[in-house]
Amino acid sequence: MKKHKIIICLALLIFSSAAYGQVSGLEMNADVENPAGIDQVVKIPQIPRTLNFANEPVPLKYMDVKESLQREMMVITYWHASLAYILQLNNRYEAAIRKVIMEESLPADFYYLCIAESGLQPVVSPAGACGYWQFLETTAKEYGLVVDDEVDERYNIEKSTRAAAAYFKKAYAEFGTWTMAAASFNIGLSNVRNRMELQSQKNYYDTHFPEETSRYLFRALAFKTIMSNPQAYGFLIDKEQLYPPFEYKEVKVDGPVESWPEFAARHKTNFKLLKIYNQWIRSHSMVNKARRTFIVKIPTGR
Repeated sequence: MKKHKIIICLALLIFSSAAYGQVSGLEMNADVENPAGIDQVVKIPQIPRTLNFANEPVPLKYMDVKESLQREMMVITYWHASLAYILQLNNRYEAAIRKVIMEESLPADFYYLCIAESGLQPVVSPAGACGYWQFLETTAKEYGLVVDDEVDERYNIEKSTRAAAAYFKKAYAEFGTWTMAAASFNIGLSNVRNRMELQSQKNYYDTHFPEETSRYLFRALAFKTIMSNPQAYGFLIDKEQLYPPFEYKEVKVDGPVESWPEFAARHKTNFKLLKIYNQWIRSHSMVNKARRTFIVKIPTGR
């Protein structure tokens, strides 16, 4: 019995080695397009010859810059389900976010920074950053957003985008470039300030940052490149599969709301839909001690 086991093990080892040799040979052969028997063909996505962020050129002639962009494009391109979902959400939210960006005189490319932050989803980071622009609570309040047990405007797309625009414009006024302003949103104004001084640098692409920040802007650039022509990167999504923009009417609320579910019912909808359209509502009721005014979106379609 022992002999048989040894023979089987040797046979398996020989077969595995042969298979490994075949695969290794394929990996080393760059000319192989789609070898027989291989179900998946992985290719490095092409990067554009020229690129800019907020009209500031990306120096792709530099090895480190080119490789950083290619890395993010490869990650996002093969992030199949997630990117397909982002493309669906893009059809719903792009116009609303871009409208605020334009009204705030912010460069249009900052839209892709929002995607890099949250994937157009109301996510929460391990550090407690929340919403579409991933504001920490202290920063959100500093830029005028309401954050408490009843309301969290980090989940209000329009208001959080205005707050982000205010931040970026302040950072640009200090650092002089939109790329540095973008980097500071990830790592903080003081951190960028200190690194610029310590390294005697003013250019984002020449400044050493921790890995997360060094990848941050390139992630936005990768989203910009791929989402500008998703078909070229293999994402073929029919128009009817894209999520439609929300249809709603607006109601002004400047007092308490004893019950949001009852409020929803009075407006011929339900609490579930009310929350989907107004993710900044964080409780079943609102005392609203400060008597702030909120614009509530009432669904008119489903």
